[in-house]
Amino acid sequence: MAAGVGQELWDFAVGLYGAPDVGDACLVLQDESGVDVPVLLFSAWLASNSVALSPADIARLDGLVAGWRNEVVKPLRAVRRRLKSGPHPAPTKETEMLRNGVKGAELNSERIELAVLETEGRALLGADGSTGDATGNLRSVVRFFRGAEPDERTATALAVIENALAAF
Repeated sequence: MAAGVGQELWDFAVGLYGAPDVGDACLVLQDESGVDVPVLLFSAWLASNSVALSPADIARLDGLVAGWRNEVVKPLRAVRRRLKSGPHPAPTKETEMLRNGVKGAELNSERIELAVLETEGRALLGADGSTGDATGNLRSVVRFFRGAEPDERTATALAVIENALAAF
């Protein structure tokens, strides 16, 4: 990856994710609605640049990263989460070091996904033909992954991220 490619979206994603309660809200959406957090943060980045995503855009973008997410990101996440409590000999000081290494690899894999998305996003930014309400991007992404309208808990998590984005 060339120097700087994906850096703007990465910086945006890290900043938004680090806003109060946003990380927890993203995890609720990920764990309970199957939302791919990098795609969600990407949609927020586009919204902050007044670029709306259509359902077709979301499906196309998801198609670009789904293989990576399913074959790299999710397995790393599963190993990291599993090492928190087992299998034997975990959890120990030594296995915690391994878990932290896996966590770093997981984060790097998400950074690669964001770089792919940023490349696509730059094309959308340059198209200047976006239609629709960009503030609806996050809700559209959640609807895409969830396959349904948000329930109350999902809507609450989504509102946390939308409010942080508005103040970002």
